[in-house]
Amino acid sequence: MKVLIPSQLQSYTEGVSEVSANGSTLAEVLDDLDQQFPGIRFRAVDEQDRIRQHIRMFVSGKIATSINVALNDADEVHIIGALSGG
Repeated sequence: MKVLIPSQLQSYTEGVSEVSANGSTLAEVLDDLDQQFPGIRFRAVDEQDRIRQHIRMFVSGKIATSINVALNDADEVHIIGALSGG
C-alpha cells in the first residue's frame, strides 16, 4: 500500500515522499517500513508502541489513534509531522 512520508522523515527514505509497504495492521506497515528504512519506526512510535505526540497518522483519510488499526490493500497511510518553531 502507499505510504506518504512527511519531510521530517524523508532523510530515512532518501528524500522520497511516497513509498510502498505491506501489512494487515498499521503496526505491521511500520515494521515493514523499518525493514526498508531502518530507524524510521522509532521516529513515529515510542517505546510503548504509541504514536508519538508530534506525529499524526491517517488511514484512508481517518485519523489512527493506535498502531493496531486494521488495514486492507486499498488503504493509503499518511504520516504527518507537527511543525513547531518560535
